Amino acid sequence: MKALTPEEKARRSEAAKELCERVKMAFLQVELGAGIGLFEAQAIDDYESTDVRAQRREKDEKLSWDRIESKHLNACYSSLNFFDSLGMRFHLPAFIIAELRSEYEQELTFTLTHLNRYTRDQFGLLSPSQRQVVREYLEFLRGDPSSEFDFEAIDRALSEYWKDQL
Repeated sequence: MKALTPEEKARRSEAAKELCERVKMAFLQVELGAGIGLFEAQAIDDYESTDVRAQRREKDEKLSWDRIESKHLNACYSSLNFFDSLGMRFHLPAFIIAELRSEYEQELTFTLTHLNRYTRDQFGLLSPSQRQVVREYLEFLRGDPSSEFDFEAIDRALSEYWKDQL
């Protein structure tokens, strides 16, 4: 794996900041609505009762995804597997931005590249501009030598699911 030079690191850092702004614009004013929230998804993952699930949902941010703290994204990383399409559309920008800021301790790449029928449905409500920033995010990762292990999966996802047009 080739290490980035200090100049390349600085360029990537600036590109990450610019991509964060594009993500914010693409997902501006997206609300959770009736979708599955971050803590609610954890209750689902833990096979909790409907009462516990409702209690956890009370803790969920529902209006502004940019208020979700990275520590909660890290604690609830498995929620990505349990979001419905409304929940994914609401939480995805928070996860992307946290990762671009090096605040997310897990890896988002697998979620965006290993798609099956169910996971494809999770992304079904994304608008063309939202799909485009996801594509840009994957292309950004493709330019990072530390993501080399994921290059094949990223390339496949970019050419199959995250194509320019649906």
